[in-house]
Amino acid sequence: MVFTNGCFDILHYGHVKYLQDARAKGDFLVVAVNSDSSIKNIKAKNRPVISQGDRLKTLAALSCVDFVILFGQSNPLRLIKALKPDILIKGADWSRKNIIGADFVSSYGGKVLTVDLVKGRSTSLIIEKIVRDFSKS
Repeated sequence: MVFTNGCFDILHYGHVKYLQDARAKGDFLVVAVNSDSSIKNIKAKNRPVISQGDRLKTLAALSCVDFVILFGQSNPLRLIKALKPDILIKGADWSRKNIIGADFVSSYGGKVLTVDLVKGRSTSLIIEKIVRDFSKS
């Protein structure tokens, strides 16, 4: 089992490539998705742009994603402890010491891996571009 988590607000190619790369590391991929309320707490009050129900359905439709699960906590540690994934994946922008659950997964012989991100692709950049272009008109 490969496990990853994130907000996945305004799904874009960077997300899809990340999930494809994560899925390639194991037999099946579980994606834990931050709830709307947890995103408001960790990102901004005007986020998410896409509701949790739509984000879950969109991710579940991807062939590289086997299971999706919603979580409302600020981090997925409780889920990681319950599921005990064989592989925990985060983007390469995360240092190992900051990956939630890394110590736990390593404690039973699981692997903690990172995958490269697609440069220049992020939800924040998309939002910035929309706001910038909208303000010009």
